[in-house]
Amino acid sequence: MSVSASNPEYVNARVRSRRASLFADDEYRKLVRMGPSAIARFMEETEYEREINALGARFSGVDLIEYALNRNLAKHFDDLLDWSEGRLYDLISRYLRKFDVWNVKTIIRGIYTESDPEEIRTDLIRAGELEDRTIDQLLEVETVEDAIEVLSGTIFADSLTDAYEEFEQTGALVPLENALDREFYEHLLEDVGQPYGEPMEGPEALYVEFLQAEIDFRNLRNALRLARSGADLDPGAYYIEGGTLFSQSELSRLVGNEEELVDHIAENERYAGRLSGALDRLRDADSLIQFEHALDAALLEYSDTLSSIYPTSVSAVLSYILAKEREVENIRAIARGREVGLDESEIEEELVIL
Repeated sequence: MSVSASNPEYVNARVRSRRASLFADDEYRKLVRMGPSAIARFMEETEYEREINALGARFSGVDLIEYALNRNLAKHFDDLLDWSEGRLYDLISRYLRKFDVWNVKTIIRGIYTESDPEEIRTDLIRAGELEDRTIDQLLEVETVEDAIEVLSGTIFADSLTDAYEEFEQTGALVPLENALDREFYEHLLEDVGQPYGEPMEGPEALYVEFLQAEIDFRNLRNALRLARSGADLDPGAYYIEGGTLFSQSELSRLVGNEEELVDHIAENERYAGRLSGALDRLRDADSLIQFEHALDAALLEYSDTLSSIYPTSVSAVLSYILAKEREVENIRAIARGREVGLDESEIEEELVIL
């Protein structure tokens, strides 16, 4: 990987400016005390002004907030691609495929639960590589099999086709969702050095380290969800290659004991020195939701640490992407929580705050 052949200094200067405008934790605490209409008015006084004004005539309340958040997120990530050149563009666009995965998962879940297409559309984030035409076609189909057919010719087609048989046998979406994750991460690690190969140095090493951390935490999240779902599925069967924290057999063994799981992370030389605060939150978590939020915070903390080592590397851009996602998810959680009548403490439990 040759980041020097692109324009990381320019892109990271723009990213630092954008990152400075992200909501602070105190602003989330203000929003928790507001209803949906007040949240929308608050957003209108921030960098979400354009989206709120553009959509205000068509939507209101939580719908307005949802559409404004997703449009703003897509705009910011489109800007990243517009600013980037050469190899940097390739790495960023490859990472932004995570929103293709998000959108396909969201649509497949909607089909599975027979949700209204407009409800599904609200949750879509059009920041990946899939064309709007493809996404609109997916929203029109009525079966999971038809959705896979629409995706023929994309990077996800073969893996989804292979996973469909297991989906039919089990009736669980896990095989399809895992197939999407695996395809995404396998493409991320293409031609950027082998995770278990010769030691790397400099920005490339940190980029690969970031991807390995994300794979480690994805494996951990998936395994815990499977273990607590009661489904007759082996967590190890859905292991994603490329991380360094677990082998497939270790993950299957540890997933039944969360205390041992956290100890395993704490004993890892790579994570222990950079995630002390996050590890404390993992130990204190008394529900799967809290544990997952602690994992999200840990990955944010880890990405910030890596980006500070080489401030003009692609790792700094990926750290910003995670931070922007966190802002959008926090605002969404607050708006939805207020809509259904959750109290302030219940909403705060849904937030990822460092």
